[in-house]
Amino acid sequence: MKTKFLTIISCGLLLLAAGCKKQQEPVNPDKQSFSANVARPEWAAPKDYDYASSMTAVVQVDLAAQYPALAADFVLDDNDLIAAFSGETCLGTATPDDGLFFLYVTWPSSLQGEEGEWLVTLRYYSAHYKNIFEAKDAFPYVNDSRQGSADTPFLPAFVVTK
Repeated sequence: MKTKFLTIISCGLLLLAAGCKKQQEPVNPDKQSFSANVARPEWAAPKDYDYASSMTAVVQVDLAAQYPALAADFVLDDNDLIAAFSGETCLGTATPDDGLFFLYVTWPSSLQGEEGEWLVTLRYYSAHYKNIFEAKDAFPYVNDSRQGSADTPFLPAFVVTK
């Protein structure tokens, strides 16, 4: 009886310990480092005459907070670049300014669909890692609106793409 009781207690403690394991940070499959050798992209927004409407986004990128083990040495660089996209159409770009990206997002008249269906994805080029990251989630495009502010910037979660 005593042995059975100790066995049950031991199994319970093992299950408890397994359930209390520290949650590991998300890591891209097959990626042990963010460092690569990707050239800075030539992303460009549509010409002024091509857009029908616009919005703004104030974005903060903090890979170190999202990936403490892989990006502990993360720093913003003047050559970093963030861009808004709809599919493969670039909607706007920005470089860092005092730790934030002030992104002017245009919607070209050539893109079809209803305003409520329009989604914006972000891509980020890190000059430090020489790599491109993409935001996990898109946000809706709404004319004359703002995604984030200088006081409370939009902080998307990114995954490495290359």
